[in-house]
Amino acid sequence: MSKKVLVTRIIPGIAEDMLKQAGFDVTVWQGDRAMTKDELTQYARQANILLSLGSNKLDRSFFETCKHLEIVSQFAVGFDNIDVAAATDYKIPVCNTPDVLSEATADVAFALMINVSRKMFYHHKLIQKGEWKQFEPLKNLGFELTGKTLGIFGLGRIGSIMAQRCKGAYGMKVIYHNRTRNPKAETELGAQYVDFNTLLRDSDILSVHSALTDETKGLFNKQAFAKMKTTAVFINTSRGAVHNEADLIEALQNGTIWGAGLDVTNPEPMQATNPLLEMSSVAVLPHIGSATVEARTGMARLAAENIISYYQTGKPVTIVNPTVLIP
Repeated sequence: MSKKVLVTRIIPGIAEDMLKQAGFDVTVWQGDRAMTKDELTQYARQANILLSLGSNKLDRSFFETCKHLEIVSQFAVGFDNIDVAAATDYKIPVCNTPDVLSEATADVAFALMINVSRKMFYHHKLIQKGEWKQFEPLKNLGFELTGKTLGIFGLGRIGSIMAQRCKGAYGMKVIYHNRTRNPKAETELGAQYVDFNTLLRDSDILSVHSALTDETKGLFNKQAFAKMKTTAVFINTSRGAVHNEADLIEALQNGTIWGAGLDVTNPEPMQATNPLLEMSSVAVLPHIGSATVEARTGMARLAAENIISYYQTGKPVTIVNPTVLIP
């Protein structure tokens, strides 16, 4: 009997094609929304393998009910929706799709920076509202990026591409803070490692590219924003919970910082009445960091490769909890 794969949303067809060609029995949830917890549990009980999205909350109770699962392959880089410790307790490998969406996500961070610095979203809205009347020399001015200091929180693959773009386009100085140093970025980009408080103090643009963990959840809060320049821009394309949204709103309203560009919010989706959407120096996108044909196709391919490789070689291409592979 072939192994049964449950795919929890419609994703690029390459994943289904690859899995079927490799002999798997594939079921794809056809709904235009995320599965409810009950639906997910019901369908997963009939499967051996779960190919899930970040919108699926796989907590300990899920794994207790579906302890029969042999592998979970996540269609995402982040996996904060998964209780990895619980999966590990039940010897279930958890995989993700790093690297394939790095270019696309870095592009969004770069675009948000430019849009915020020139208040582009706000000016576009003025045209829509019929409020573009005349040339006004001193109204709604932005600022230039050349020579500014870019601070990166989480200088991994995506952060490095963002730094490369900023250094190449605008000659920006790059500083960063990580749990561990990034010697390659220091050599190739001239990136300077600094402590967290220095990152906050010295960044003109502070771009977040970290994972969501217990240590990073809510890290960018009122206290953090108070240490930043009043002219600084905060960019977040990682996870919305890394920043405290109420504190960010207050910091922008009070002039504690100058602007913000967000591809992630907390909660998601953002309410249409959120005051961030009306601020002149804020740009918000609906979590589209990986929304390119190339990135989503790459994610689907890698999600399928993780499953196929696990059954063919005993080891996925990328795995979050490798200790489960130890006999």
